[in-house]
Amino acid sequence: MAEDLQIIIGTKEDQYKSLIPQIQGLLQGETDLIANLANITAALKEQFGWFWVGFYLVKDTELVLGPFQGPVACTRIKKGRGVCGASWAESQTLIVPDVEKFPGHIACSSLSKSEIVLPIFKINEVVAVLDVDSDRYNEFDEIDKIYLEQIVKMIEF
Repeated sequence: MAEDLQIIIGTKEDQYKSLIPQIQGLLQGETDLIANLANITAALKEQFGWFWVGFYLVKDTELVLGPFQGPVACTRIKKGRGVCGASWAESQTLIVPDVEKFPGHIACSSLSKSEIVLPIFKINEVVAVLDVDSDRYNEFDEIDKIYLEQIVKMIEF
C-alpha cells in the first residue's frame, strides 16, 4: 500500500471503518515492530487529531516509551502507576473520562483531559500498551474501545 491515508469525515465509527483496512495495508508484509507501531500511531493521530497517541513497551518492571505522536512524554512508567501502568497491571482496556479524577494519574502534560489505554498481549501476557490522550473531557467511549482493540490485535506479537 502506498504510505498515504484517506482521511474521512463522518461518524467516529465511519472513521474507524475506513481507517482499519488502511492500517492493515500499512502492516502487510512489514515485520519490524517499531515501524508498524510508528505507522499505527501516525495513522491514528492523522485521522482523529487526538492530543497524544503512542505506545509503551514492557521492559523488565517498567513501561518504556515507544513510537508516539504528540508532545514529549513520560519515558518510564512503573506497573500499576497511572492509567498506563494500571492497564498493564489489570490486563484490560481503561477509559478515563477525566484524568484528574483517576487515582495516581501521571500528568505528563497538563493539557491531557481524557485517556484510553489498551493492553497488547503476547501469549496471554501484556507486552505493551497503546495510550491515547485527548485535550477534551469524555473523548473516548465504547466505540473507541471496540475499534482500537481490533487495531491492537493486528500487532499482538
